[in-house]
Amino acid sequence: MMNGRTRLQVRYYGEPKKVDELEAIDEAITAEDAADHGLVTSAPDEIDWDDELRISVEERASLSPDALTGMEQNLRFVGAESCDTRIFGRLTAWQNWIFQRPNAVGAQGALTLYGHPERPTFDYKRT
Repeated sequence: MMNGRTRLQVRYYGEPKKVDELEAIDEAITAEDAADHGLVTSAPDEIDWDDELRISVEERASLSPDALTGMEQNLRFVGAESCDTRIFGRLTAWQNWIFQRPNAVGAQGALTLYGHPERPTFDYKRT
């Protein structure tokens, strides 16, 4: 990564012992073990699966795909900033992927309709 950290170091930023513990695992782990270690965001059981999946899809579909891209970029780089993380982690994401796309500034874009009663119309084919 641009900040010189591995994905595990980013996920467990500030928890170097957890990173060492996970890197020491020398075999495949089960989905349950991954959930126990905090390697997955959500692990619904069979009873909750349908509802959790529906809610996740509805929440995701309600957001601009370009905004999701920018949010992901902001979460990618943790810790101290560097010139590289500022440029590639934030500035580029917001300028190129969000503010200059039709989802933001088009006739039905989020920024164009901000403060108006109409809801923006997002083009989901773009990302």
